[in-house]
Amino acid sequence: MIKKFLAISFKKDGQHSPLYLQLESEIIQLICRGILKPGEALPSSRELAQALQLNRKTVVATYEELGAQGWVETKDRSGVYVSRQLPDTAARAVPPNTTRSRQPGFPLIIKRPSNGATRIDPNVEIDIPGAKAPLYKIDDGFPDPRIAPIEQLVREYRRFGKSRFTNRLLMYGPEQGSYRLRVELATFLNKTRGMQVTEKEILVTKGTAMGIYLTTQLLVRPGDTVFVPEPGYMDANQTFKLAGANLVFIPVDKEGMDVDRIEQLCKKKAPKMIYIIPHHHRPTTVTLSAERRMRLMNLARKYRFALLEDDYDFDYHFTSNPLLPLASLDTGGHIIYVGSFCKSIAPGIRIGFMVAPEVMINEAAALRKLIDRQGEQLLEEAIAELLSTGEISRHIKKSYKIYQGRLDNTCRLLREQLGDYLTFDRPNGGLAIWAAYGKNISAREVALHAEKLGLEISDGSRYFFKPNVSLPNDFIRIGYCSLDETEMAGAIDIWKQALISGRRF
Repeated sequence: MIKKFLAISFKKDGQHSPLYLQLESEIIQLICRGILKPGEALPSSRELAQALQLNRKTVVATYEELGAQGWVETKDRSGVYVSRQLPDTAARAVPPNTTRSRQPGFPLIIKRPSNGATRIDPNVEIDIPGAKAPLYKIDDGFPDPRIAPIEQLVREYRRFGKSRFTNRLLMYGPEQGSYRLRVELATFLNKTRGMQVTEKEILVTKGTAMGIYLTTQLLVRPGDTVFVPEPGYMDANQTFKLAGANLVFIPVDKEGMDVDRIEQLCKKKAPKMIYIIPHHHRPTTVTLSAERRMRLMNLARKYRFALLEDDYDFDYHFTSNPLLPLASLDTGGHIIYVGSFCKSIAPGIRIGFMVAPEVMINEAAALRKLIDRQGEQLLEEAIAELLSTGEISRHIKKSYKIYQGRLDNTCRLLREQLGDYLTFDRPNGGLAIWAAYGKNISAREVALHAEKLGLEISDGSRYFFKPNVSLPNDFIRIGYCSLDETEMAGAIDIWKQALISGRRF
């Protein structure tokens, strides 16, 4: 019986796992389905090997592994049997070549917000049947990992992995993150951003997204009002929506969020929290003016709401000195400040930070422990060393010059090649350019045409979130840092071809 079933279901698939493990899985499936009963004899290793055209050693290894796991038992001079200790399961008819179900066998609560939840993030690589691998990708504003100090980071990672501290670093550590990294972060933030914080007010996170999520879970309850910019950062909006927040959308102009509108709304009902990106707003790249910063801080003190300040790419500013974060002005404990090294080093280096009053950091650490016991201490220690030696500061200075050149080059190419199709203002910093297509040009249609020609580019669908409104589809955010001058020229040439070939839209 077993030889018959296995001959039908067992297929050699050397690409995934060793043959003995594949055979083991098939036998376990027959036991769980009730086809093989407790106490039932299994074929000898020689018989099964002949039936399945396998080496006998493969079957012997399978039986040994099944025995070690308690699925079968061996009797001297008798053979191999399904363990009698297993529960008897009624046999279920299973069609031949049945594969694992791709649907859950239980009720699932869908937690994604309905608005915008099914849109594809243009920065996540996916496989589309029939689509060509893109020659170029213009992203949302990422650094170039090719110039990141990876060798130095790996060197320090390896050094800590071989040091006398290795055992300690491979055990559980503080939920708040590496003590040394928090000390170095405090020094770095105080020096570069004019802040006055200690390590007790810092939680190491895996990027800004974790800081936004933890803040939301601690502050927002269903029905609470959160003010968000529009256009804005969709992932943050979805996080607030999942917590049950009532989102109120605040317009963004060339000076940042409309503080007049915020003040008007506060007079009627103050929010629980305001989410703001004052430096190089995402997606429009504008910076909140000094006058609006002061007014917003005064409103936070007056109406006692929290300000969640997302400072995802503070390090790059090309026309003047940057305005310091709102957190550098905070004397009343109103601001939760989140940032990361994902934009200054590389997106895959998941080291971020959350700065807030100590009592909130302790609560955030306790909450983070439930979903992610702690960060990776070896990586955190390596980053701390690069901060201590000034390696990260040197990298930022080096990349600053490179990115400034790429910004100049991209702006020139956009004006020369695409000036008839889109308009933009040269940003004063950050990692991206915000542009608007001309009349009757759809960002979605352009993206579809460009994809066929080998260019992956935003379809303009992730910048506006306001429900029940006809959302604009003629804006695009152009990351200029991750492509060098030659690559950007090639990408924009394809982009122009897509615009010319799609004049009908």
